[in-house]
Amino acid sequence: MSRRSRAVAAVGILERRPNIPRTINVGSEILCTDNSGAQILKIIQVHGIKTRLRQHPCACVGDLVSVTVKKGPIDLRKKVLHAVIVRQKKPYRRPDGTWIMFEDTAAVLVTPEGDIKATEIRGPVAKEAAERWPRIANAASIIV
Repeated sequence: MSRRSRAVAAVGILERRPNIPRTINVGSEILCTDNSGAQILKIIQVHGIKTRLRQHPCACVGDLVSVTVKKGPIDLRKKVLHAVIVRQKKPYRRPDGTWIMFEDTAAVLVTPEGDIKATEIRGPVAKEAAERWPRIANAASIIV
């Protein structure tokens, strides 16, 4: 039996995905919660999602998405970047029976390999996103 390498774990591969409602649609504008300078991100694509014909792809906590910067520095705008969603407003239930929700929906800019572009993350990060993306967990100040 082969062991899973660190490279595979860093890209956000899960053995079993938690049952989190996908409520963040393509086209949604969300907050950027890192210190990269970007403030508002617009989701243009959700990676790794397979939907029914003519159904819009949606994202949830821990998903990798493609975004564009709507408000922020000029060097980040009008480019397609990758981000990981770390918080969502919609409440969801964890396997231990607790319900969790956040005040806002937020994401962190990352490279396609899973490294964070910024040096710190402001605000809490959901435990599901921290387990799936270990480099986000290292930079997070609060994991809820």
